[in-house]
Amino acid sequence: MSEPHETTPDVDFAHTDQAATKRREKATVLARFVWDRAITSAELLALPDATLRKLARAAGAHPPSSMETWTTAAELVDRKSAWARQHPESRGAVPAHSDEKIMWVKPPITPFRSTRSATD
Repeated sequence: MSEPHETTPDVDFAHTDQAATKRREKATVLARFVWDRAITSAELLALPDATLRKLARAAGAHPPSSMETWTTAAELVDRKSAWARQHPESRGAVPAHSDEKIMWVKPPITPFRSTRSATD
């Protein structure tokens, strides 16, 4: 007769050291892509989920399953932006693809103002 198997404690795999390392690696890839397009951390975190998924795929990453990775990416963008302000002479202080920002972050639409008066 065999002995009963020992039970292993339930492990939250999302919060293991390995998961944290993978999340940080993905956040770094995302942050590089975002920063190179001159997207701020606030703009990043304000994007709708569908846009975040598209952005992750464009960056070459599988879309994160939680906001934790996006929050880490936003923190990395802030750190890079602070570094860039301190080193404006460095080539690395200028986003390489800032012209692509419009693809991800849409500027606010200015309301149309008529030049005609209400009595015309």
